[in-house]
Amino acid sequence: MKITVKCFSQVKYALETDELSLELNPGQTTADVEERVRQRAGKKLDGVLLRTAVNRIYVKEPRDLEDGDEVAFIPPVQGG
Repeated sequence: MKITVKCFSQVKYALETDELSLELNPGQTTADVEERVRQRAGKKLDGVLLRTAVNRIYVKEPRDLEDGDEVAFIPPVQGG
């Protein structure tokens, strides 16, 4: 199955893109996708807490994904 990952802020800079397309096996979850994103980023996201949204709805627990889902990882808002 294929999903889209939207990347914002620190995730965008770490991956040098604002969107990824990933192939997943059935039964994979948002936690699996986050692990792949973190691996791809190397150490650039170490210690960065990410909120997860699936199809524009925030989720607190890992969630099974379906073909065509959109996953977004949103780091804490920075400002000053």
